[in-house]
Parts: sequence; structure tokens; C-alpha cells
Amino acid sequence: MFELLGISLLLAALLTFNSFASVVSAGLWRLLGGTTRRISAMARARLLFALRVVPALLAVLVVTFLLVPSYLAYEPRHTNERVSLKLGSLAFLSALGLFLAIGRSIAAWRATARLTADWLRHGRRIRVKGITIATYSIEHSFPVIAIVGVFRPRLFIARHVLNLLTVEEIAAAVAHENSHLAAHDNLKRGLQRACRDSLLIIPSGRSLDLAWSEAAEEAADEGAARRGNGLALNLASALVKIARNIPMGARPTMPAGVFLVGDEEASGIKVRVGRLVELAGGCSEVSNQQLSSGLLFVILSGSLLSFVFLLLNAPVIFFRVHTLIEHAVFMLK
Repeated sequence: MFELLGISLLLAALLTFNSFASVVSAGLWRLLGGTTRRISAMARARLLFALRVVPALLAVLVVTFLLVPSYLAYEPRHTNERVSLKLGSLAFLSALGLFLAIGRSIAAWRATARLTADWLRHGRRIRVKGITIATYSIEHSFPVIAIVGVFRPRLFIARHVLNLLTVEEIAAAVAHENSHLAAHDNLKRGLQRACRDSLLIIPSGRSLDLAWSEAAEEAADEGAARRGNGLALNLASALVKIARNIPMGARPTMPAGVFLVGDEEASGIKVRVGRLVELAGGCSEVSNQQLSSGLLFVILSGSLLSFVFLLLNAPVIFFRVHTLIEHAVFMLK
């Protein structure tokens, strides 16, 4: 019973802490998200990614370094406490969410691998100036320009897009995709999907997912525009041309990838084009370097101080955490 009770508490705590922290993150974004328009899209995308994955990370750290040591140190090995229906239900939901996250991640990976293999089999290797990863031209009804893969990324471009865009517009699109590569956006998208799938009862993170996706595209646009040489206007022109050539109701078929134009509504394309025109006109934007450095310093300092405090007061803290565990078990009877 000691092992079963411990596993049930661990799973229930993971779900509880993750759910609570996710609700807080989503609430903070609803309250303060509008003010982030004054910073660059890159800083906004980083903030949104942190808001999405930090709750899950905190839940794992709290359970691993507080709950587990406290339970092992102070819970009697021959306890008479039973796993109640409420506690068992929470543990079941938590385990189901974890299995769902793992299962959907595997399914997305397999579907992406199958489609990538098909594109590689029927595609043609091409050379595009400005990109260092393997690039392929493919037949596709959707005007695809996408980077697929995390560890071995490849760039796929639909053949009719190569005929549709000018050399300068293709260079601008490649600069956009290079920005996605530098930001590791495929990996970030996968991590966020796993965090979302692990929460069965809290749908609050969907707004953060959508906001991050929009910010990541704007950040890649900004990254391309900063390279100069009229890339901002060329990228805006490419977006307009591609958007006009999307077949009615068509969507990208790749489960995991970053697209120059993906599932955005027409209004989203319009916002991106407008922003690119502003960047081309030399409109100033708030630098995020000091903001990012200051935020990183605060996080690292806080983490270090918390770790030192935990080491110096471990016995007292573990005892108090175990007392909270006992109260939680009693309330869930």
C-alpha cells in the first residue's frame, strides 16, 4: 500500500500543480497580454513559450524535489492509509493525460515521418540561396513553404510556389524560415503540444498556444526583415501572393512543421503584411535585449536562492510538506 499510495499522490500532485499553474499563466496572459504589443514579437514569443511550459516544469520540480523526498522520509512503510476513490480518480486522470500526451506525440511523429518520406520519395532536391539545410521541391495543392523536422530539419517548397514568387521573394521567404530554425520553433511547438495534451480537465492553455503561434510567425517575419535589403517588402509581397493562391478550404497536411503561411485566417496575414510594411518603413520597435537579460537574471537568481534555502532547511521543509500530504489524503477520503 505504501508504493500504491505514493504513486497515486505523485500523479495527483502533478495534475493539481500543473492545472493550477496553467490557470494562473493563462490568467496572467489575459490580464497583461495586451501590454506586450509594445515589445518585439521575439520577446513576446519567448514569454508565451515560458507561460506555456513553465507550469509543467514547476509541477515536475515540486513533485520531484519536495513531495517525493518528504513522502519517503516521513511516511511509514507499513501505512494503513488507503487510496480513496477521490485520490484514485485524480491519479487516473493524471496518468491518462500523460499517456495521451505521449500517444499523441508519437502519432504526430509517425504521421510526420510517413509524409516526409513520401515528399522525399517524390520530391526533387534543389539548391536555394540562403539556406543551409536540405531543400526539396514537391508537388502539392497547398502553396507549401515549410521546415519539417527537429533534429534533421528539411525545407519543402511546392513547385508552383517557385514559379509564383520572384527570386527576391523566395530569398525573403527563406530568411523567414531561417528565423524559425534559429528559434527552434518545431521543438517548441512539440513541447507545447505535450503540455496541452497532459491536461485533460484544463483547456486554458489553448489561448496561449494560439498566441504563441501568431507571435512566432511575427518573430520570424521580424528576423527576416532585420536582414535588410528590402526583405521586409519582399516577404510581404510573398505572403500576399501565397495567400491569394490557397485553394478554397485547403490546409497544410504536415502534422508538425513551421509554414510560411499555415492555418492563419486572412486577418492574420493582413496583420503580418502590415507589420512588415511598418518595419520596411523604419518604424522603431522596443528593444527586448535588456528585458530578456533582466528577466533571465531574476529567474536564475531566484532559482539559486530557492535551492540554497531548500538545502539549508531541508528537514523542516520536508516535514511540513509531509504534513500537507497528510492533510490532502484526509481531505480526499
